[in-house]
Amino acid sequence: MSEQDRANQGLITGEFSRFLIAGAVNTATTYALYLVLLNSAAYLFAYSLAYVAGIVVSYFLNALFVFRTKPAVNSALRFPLVYVAQYLLGGAVLWICVERLGVRRELGLAFSIAVTVPITYAASRLALKGSLR
Repeated sequence: MSEQDRANQGLITGEFSRFLIAGAVNTATTYALYLVLLNSAAYLFAYSLAYVAGIVVSYFLNALFVFRTKPAVNSALRFPLVYVAQYLLGGAVLWICVERLGVRRELGLAFSIAVTVPITYAASRLALKGSLR
């Protein structure tokens, strides 16, 4: 492995660690909002509202903390596209868990998160830094 490859691997490992930390903060916040909204809304509507709030928080956490880039109009416009894809995938996983597998709606989102995290990291890096390396 070349010196440059080792440096890139270390950078990506650090970024992924920061991504997990930022994701944990955003997920805890979003999940708490989802649980509160379940008191007065259907689970998919609660998911949608919490999800939109999470996109805003995630953009700033990812830009400033994870990838250490300056927030900009271009990346702010690209970034939600990552979450449109994640929303669709996450909603499908949530629906399958609740409706087909009989998972309690309070726990279904945890399965959705597990499926979407690695995909979202790669897509977020691409949206904010313009490359996967």
